[in-house]
Amino acid sequence: MRWASSCLSVPDVLEAGADDQSSWILTRGLDGRDATHPAFRGDVLGLVELLADGLLAFHRAPIERCPFQFRLDDALRIAVDRLHGGRIDPARHFHPEYAHLSAAEAVETLQRTRPRDENLVVCHGDYRLPNVLLNDERVIGYVDLGELGVADRWWDLAVGSWSITWNLGPGLEEHFFQAYGVELDPERLRFYRLLYDVVS
Repeated sequence: MRWASSCLSVPDVLEAGADDQSSWILTRGLDGRDATHPAFRGDVLGLVELLADGLLAFHRAPIERCPFQFRLDDALRIAVDRLHGGRIDPARHFHPEYAHLSAAEAVETLQRTRPRDENLVVCHGDYRLPNVLLNDERVIGYVDLGELGVADRWWDLAVGSWSITWNLGPGLEEHFFQAYGVELDPERLRFYRLLYDVVS
């Protein structure tokens, strides 16, 4: 958050600390309401467009200055580490699309279906509606930045479109992609959604 504050609208960190059992952070509040607020349900297509615009704005952050990485090599290394550490629980972590996979099968699928290249941007890492703050006209802030890092833009597009379906209902994902300015990439969509379940 301290790094992001130089180029994105995020809460200012006032104080932070940790002990043996927990960590904590105190931030200054941001104006606006998160995108799940009922006030935004009157124009759902307009809300989807605001979310796409907000993601585009986030992705304009300068990758050359970002000290955090979540490129494919990093992501798959984390997935393997979580598998070996017994920290992947399909019953708790996997959405219905991937509920048929064991932890080992999920990691093997990620390794086998790894995209050949990456379209790198600074990704939010958890671009879901509760983490996006809006007023009536635009996205004005972002919260929950624990997974921010340089990654393929489809990391955010996959999770963001998934959240639109969870929070607003089916049939809106294509509108989100169009408003953002990309064509659907089904292979990357599946890969990054499974990656989200494995590492988040």
